[in-house]
Amino acid sequence: MTRPMVVRDPALPAAVTIYEVGPRDGLQNESAIVPLEVKTEFVERLVAAGLPIVEATSFVHPKWVPQLADAAELVARLPMDGAVPLPVLVPNERGLDRALESGVRHIAIFASATEAFALKNLNSTLDDQLAMFEPVVARARAAGVDVRAYVSMCFGDPWEGAVPVDQVVSVGRRLLDLGASQLSLGDTIGVGTAAHVQELVRRFEAAGTGTEWLAMHFHDTYGQALANAHAALQVGITTFDASAGGLGGCPYAESATGNLATEDLVWMLDGLGIEHGVDLSSLVETSVWMSRVLQKEPASAVVRALGA
Repeated sequence: MTRPMVVRDPALPAAVTIYEVGPRDGLQNESAIVPLEVKTEFVERLVAAGLPIVEATSFVHPKWVPQLADAAELVARLPMDGAVPLPVLVPNERGLDRALESGVRHIAIFASATEAFALKNLNSTLDDQLAMFEPVVARARAAGVDVRAYVSMCFGDPWEGAVPVDQVVSVGRRLLDLGASQLSLGDTIGVGTAAHVQELVRRFEAAGTGTEWLAMHFHDTYGQALANAHAALQVGITTFDASAGGLGGCPYAESATGNLATEDLVWMLDGLGIEHGVDLSSLVETSVWMSRVLQKEPASAVVRALGA
């Protein structure tokens, strides 16, 4: 398999963590229901390819995301106490109840940086969403369960437009104060650019939140995801969300297209000599397999180049 030439930049981190979101964020926007057996194999293949974290599913109400209605059945088939964390998204306390009943050890919650998306996605206000998550985080932590927090619409909102950086920082810090162990900053509609990414990170640092608390979640709507990931590396970010094959979008924001493709991120990291632990060949094979299951062309440029 073709590989990029390695040119190491000593100013960049030596290693990063790739947080794979394909089975949850990648599949949730697919209209055709993916069989449980396929979802199980997808997670297993991603783990076998060396992904250090694979977000498996979401305990959201089936009415809102029918694709993930089989969350409990999927989790029952997976090694939730294995060496590779398999987090699940929980939208509220009922979702947490189901996750705890299923033996989940890692969860994620999903907040908004804007009033408009909090209303669309959570039927809540900006402040009320945080009040809703407070018992979720407290109960999860009391049960020994790790909690990650996503913040959506960090770089722009289709209803509100530009989102003030200080507003994003305020929401993010409040989630960390609740007890989240990591904050994933989402460019939900893909409008962020490199300098914007770096400014957001610097504002978090100025407010006392270092890069060790932060992850980046980019969408490639305007073709900026990989450039934004490189910009984030330059300011010390070492955790990146990505989706195998570039699967995904957001069911509540129609302008949101696919996530940063894991393969495209791995190719860039390989060229930069940055360790990540993922076997690109296995990952490409997995995305080619999934693209055939879904009967659609993979969004990842690397999969299209190498999978042929």
